Amino acid sequence: MARSDNAKFSIGDVVKHRHFDFRGVIYDVDFEFNNSEEWYQSIPKEVRPRKDQPFYHLLAESNEVTYEAYVSEQNLLLDKSKEPVRHPLIEEIFSGKKGSSYFKISN
Repeated sequence: MARSDNAKFSIGDVVKHRHFDFRGVIYDVDFEFNNSEEWYQSIPKEVRPRKDQPFYHLLAESNEVTYEAYVSEQNLLLDKSKEPVRHPLIEEIFSGKKGSSYFKISN
């Protein structure tokens, strides 16, 4: 399994973006950048994150839109609102919610 001691956030954590107005629940973690160079270069230089840090896959929401996002650790903050994330895939990936985190039934 993944080396969770390197990552600040865990699968099931609800987080929000430091610079952009969206939030989401983490469903996977890459311990270093694992996306295309094209994707990386498309990020404006002034907010482009370092590659040598965890990146998180989110089921994200913004206003009335849901999507998947890939975000660096430096650009995430814990969302302590306890508001549910309204993403259609939540129930496929997670089995429930406790406090402000989601959880999976362990295999």
